[in-house]
Amino acid sequence: MQTYFIACAKGIEPLLFDELQRLGIEDVKQTMAGCQITASLQQAYTVALWSRLASRVLLQLGKAEVTTAADIQAVITQYDWQQVMTSSATLVVDFNGHSDEIRHSQFGAQVVKDGIVDYFKARGLGRPNVDKQHPDIRIAARLHKGELVWSLDFSGDSLHRRGYRQQQGEAPLRENLAAAVLYRAGISEQLQQPTFNFYDPFCGSGTLVIEAALMALDCAPGLGRAHWGFLHWQGHQPSLWHELLEQAEQRFKQARASFTGVIKGTDSSPRLIDAARGNAKRALLNQIVEFEACDALDAEAPAEAGLLVTNPPYGERLGEEVETLLLYRRFGRQLKAHFSGWQVGILAGDESLLKRLKLRSSKKYKLLNGALDVTLANYDLTKEQPEFTENQGNDIANRLKKNHQKLSKWAAKEGVEGWRLYDADLPDYNAAIDVYGDYLVVQEYAPPKTIPEGVARDRLWHLLETISDVLPFAEENIILKVRQRQAGSQQYQKRNERSESVTLSIREYQALFEVNLTDYLDTGLFLDHRLVRKELFDKCQGLDVLNLFAYTCSASVQAALGGANRVVSVDMSKTYLQWGKRNFDLNGLRGRQHQFIQADCFNWLRDNRDIEPFDVIFLDPPTFSNSKRMEGTLDIQRDHVGLIKTAARLLTEDGVILFSNNRRKFVIDEAGLEKAGFSVNDQTQASIPEDFKRHKGIHHYFIISRI
Repeated sequence: MQTYFIACAKGIEPLLFDELQRLGIEDVKQTMAGCQITASLQQAYTVALWSRLASRVLLQLGKAEVTTAADIQAVITQYDWQQVMTSSATLVVDFNGHSDEIRHSQFGAQVVKDGIVDYFKARGLGRPNVDKQHPDIRIAARLHKGELVWSLDFSGDSLHRRGYRQQQGEAPLRENLAAAVLYRAGISEQLQQPTFNFYDPFCGSGTLVIEAALMALDCAPGLGRAHWGFLHWQGHQPSLWHELLEQAEQRFKQARASFTGVIKGTDSSPRLIDAARGNAKRALLNQIVEFEACDALDAEAPAEAGLLVTNPPYGERLGEEVETLLLYRRFGRQLKAHFSGWQVGILAGDESLLKRLKLRSSKKYKLLNGALDVTLANYDLTKEQPEFTENQGNDIANRLKKNHQKLSKWAAKEGVEGWRLYDADLPDYNAAIDVYGDYLVVQEYAPPKTIPEGVARDRLWHLLETISDVLPFAEENIILKVRQRQAGSQQYQKRNERSESVTLSIREYQALFEVNLTDYLDTGLFLDHRLVRKELFDKCQGLDVLNLFAYTCSASVQAALGGANRVVSVDMSKTYLQWGKRNFDLNGLRGRQHQFIQADCFNWLRDNRDIEPFDVIFLDPPTFSNSKRMEGTLDIQRDHVGLIKTAARLLTEDGVILFSNNRRKFVIDEAGLEKAGFSVNDQTQASIPEDFKRHKGIHHYFIISRI
C-alpha cells in the first residue's frame, strides 16, 4: 500500500471523495484541491483509469524537512531513484511552493532536477535528459512550511485530457469539470432509470454530451488515453494494467450493445456541431450520440422525460449582456413550454442571468470554470413552475411605450434621428435611453450606495428585457454602457466592450453626423445641445466662428452649413478632431476657411491674441479636467469667468460668446462678469429640447456680450 494524492479542481473535492469510495478506496482523506488516499497499485491504476473528476494522480515518493536549496538537493540526491526510473529515461520536474531561498518555481525545479542527475552521476550511470514536452517521467515537488514532498506524476498528464477532444469552442468546459457538473445535476439518479435520455441545447463541441454518454455506457474516461506517467516507472506492472484495460473495454462493449435512450446535443453553430461529431467519433460514440445544428430557442425535447444539462453563453463582455440576458429569458420560456417533466441543470457565470429564466431552482452549486466563478442551478420541471412577476409591475413598460409613441413622432417631424427616449423617468430604473436611427444606447447611471449591487443589476436587466419586449428595436441593436463621472484623459479613452464597433451616420436637421455607439463613453454627439447647434446654423451666415473645446466639431458643422465665413475648431484631442474632419466631409464642407487645430484651448488663446477676431465664439468646456495634456486643472464653476475673459480677447466688439456647460448645479457669476464688462443672457430653458424637458438641468446655456 502506498500514499497517493488525487488532485482535482477546487470546489469538487466532496464529489471526488465520493467517487474514490465508489471505486473501492477505503482510506480516503479529503483535502484542499484533492484527496489523499492509501491504496494498492491495482487501486491506483483503477483511479487513473476510471476517475471522471480527478485531474492528476500523484504517487508520493518521499518527504523531508528542508531549509535551504542545498538541503533540497541533498535529500533528492540521497533518494533511491533507480526504483523510479532508469538513467536513459527523460524527465521533467514540476515545482510548487517557495522559501527564503526558493523564490521561483523554475529555480526550485532546477534544484530538484540537479539532485536527480547527481544521484545517477554518483553511481557512474548516464545522465537523464530533460524533455519538457513529452517526458518519460514527470516528478512533482511541493515545498510548504519547510517540508518538501516529491511524487511521481502517475497520470503523466492532466486526466481531463481523455483523448477524444481535438476540436473545441472558444470557452470549453474541461472534461472533468463537465463530469462534476453532470454529477451535481443529478445524472447518477437518471442513470438508474430504465431509459436514459440526455440533451444539451448549447452543446458547443460536445463535452457535456460526450461525458454523459461515457457515464451512460459505463466507459472508463481514461480508456482512450495513449500516454500514462507510470509506463516508464520501474514499479509499473504491465500485466495488471492490461488486465484492467481489458475489463474496461469489455464493460464498454456490453453497455454500448444494450443501451436504450437518446443522448443528443444541438448548437446554433454548424462549425461546432462538426467538431462535436468528430469528438464523438474519436470516443467511439458516434453511433450512440446525435448532434444537430439548431437554435436553442427552437429546441424541443427529444424524449418525454430526461436530463437536460447545458452551459449557455455567459456574456462576460459588457456589450454582449443585452443579447445574453434576453437569451436566458427566452430560453426559460422555451424550457417551460417544451421540457415539462425534465430535470434541468444550467451552468451560468452570473446568478442574475439565472434569474432571467424565471424558473424556481431546486438546488444551486458554486463551481470554478478555470478562474471564473460559475453557478450550477438545478430545476425540477416535473413540478409546476410558478409564473414570476416583477415587483415593479408594468410601470416601466407603459412609460417606455408612451415616450416612444410621443417622441418618435416629434423626432420625425423635427427631422432628427438622434434623440433621448428615457432619462431615469422612474427612480428604480436609473438609466438613460437614446435613439440613434435603428439603434438604442442604454446608459446605466451608477446606482446610489444604498442600493445593493445585485438589486441594481436586476433592475437594469428587467429594464433591458422590457425594452426588447415593448420597443421596435432589434436586440442586437441595443447597446449597453455604464456611465460614471470621468475626469481628465478618461473622457478620451477608447472603451469598446463589444467584439465589433458600431459606427453610423445620423441626421440632425440639415446636417449629418458620425456617431460611434460602442468605442467611447460618449457617442460623438451631445443630443441635449441640439437647439444650440441649430442656433449656430440660423445666425452665423457671413460670420467668423471659433469653436473651443470642439470635441467632434458638430457645432462647427452647423455653423459652416449656416453659411459662416470662417470656422476654426480647437481641441486637444487628435482623435476627436479627426472625427470632426469626417463630419465636415459627410456634409460636403471643404475649404481653407475651415481650420482644425489640436491644442490646449487655454494655451492657444494665450498664444494667438493677434489673430483676426471672431464674431461668434462657441464655448462648451468640460465640467472638470485634469488631463496631462493641459496645464493645471479645469473646474468650470471655479474658472468660468477667467475663461470667458480670456476668450473675449479674440471677440469682435459686437460679437457674442455662446457659453454652455453640463455641470448640474452650475451657477454663473453674473456679478463677476458684469464687473469684467459683460452682460449675461440666460437662455438655458429655451435651449432644452423636447426630449430633455424632464431634466431641465441637463445643461446651462448663456449668450454673453460686452456691455
